[in-house]
Amino acid sequence: MPTVRSGPMIGLGAQLVVLAALAATVGLSGAGWLVGTGYAVVTCLALSRGLHRAGASRLGPADRVTLTRGVLVGAVTALVVDSFGRPAPVGLLVAVSAVALLLDAVDGLVARRTGTVSALGARFDMEVDAFLILVLSVYVAPTAGAWVLAIGAMRYAFVAASAVLPWLSGSLPPRYWRKVVAAAQGVLLAVAAAGVLPEPWTTLVLVVALALLVESFGRDVAWLWRRRPAPRSVAPQAPAAALAAVAAPAPTAPPVRAPRAVPALVVLPPMLPVAVPSPVAVPPLLPVHASAMAGGSGGTVHSDWRL
Repeated sequence: MPTVRSGPMIGLGAQLVVLAALAATVGLSGAGWLVGTGYAVVTCLALSRGLHRAGASRLGPADRVTLTRGVLVGAVTALVVDSFGRPAPVGLLVAVSAVALLLDAVDGLVARRTGTVSALGARFDMEVDAFLILVLSVYVAPTAGAWVLAIGAMRYAFVAASAVLPWLSGSLPPRYWRKVVAAAQGVLLAVAAAGVLPEPWTTLVLVVALALLVESFGRDVAWLWRRRPAPRSVAPQAPAAALAAVAAPAPTAPPVRAPRAVPALVVLPPMLPVAVPSPVAVPPLLPVHASAMAGGSGGTVHSDWRL
């Protein structure tokens, strides 16, 4: 995919040209060359991977401005590494840093004017800013104190902590103050690197830079902490017997049969008198001799009307 790789490769070539120009003018040691070239290669590979994952065919207008800033940051990196062996050209170092900081306001403006704002561009811009702050803090630390390294290392410490605490990887809402603090770090570090202020004032400038950074990161961490995912509750384990009882099918009751309808017996009174045994003796209706009736019927005569 040559169209995807053309932008990063142009940046790599431009970085090598800038390093050669530094070597021809102010001089550049082998360490400066090595670190500057390594920075350019890593930037090229990371940007190529980002373009591939974003599905972009080329760099946008704002991305080209950010790439120019990245090349300038590579030059500052080479000069800072070179300063460990010999005095650095402070004027050139601060001037290149100042141009990179000024272009930080340009790439965002170009992205908004051209309608090419993207997540890749924002990430690229942020990484360039963070690395410039780290390099400047490394340059200032030998004279101001090792504590200045906390300014450059804080963003990378936040990223490392996100690998251990996943809730730190949550999305943060846009906040203008965060951008102001990030820009102020580079400006204040460049002022400290220039050495134009007395030492107490330089220390005060660096303390202010660190305080602003701690406040900004602290606010973001607090926001992510309040909105971290709640831990999942684990239901208590039930005894095996209870689980078996729940799993077993419930016994079914036998079906209840409805009683059959029995036809009602309607008893009507008989039309004729029926003789039934009765303990009550009723006198005969006719004047017949009792002994003759008894003899003819074989016993006592009973008369009853069944109602």
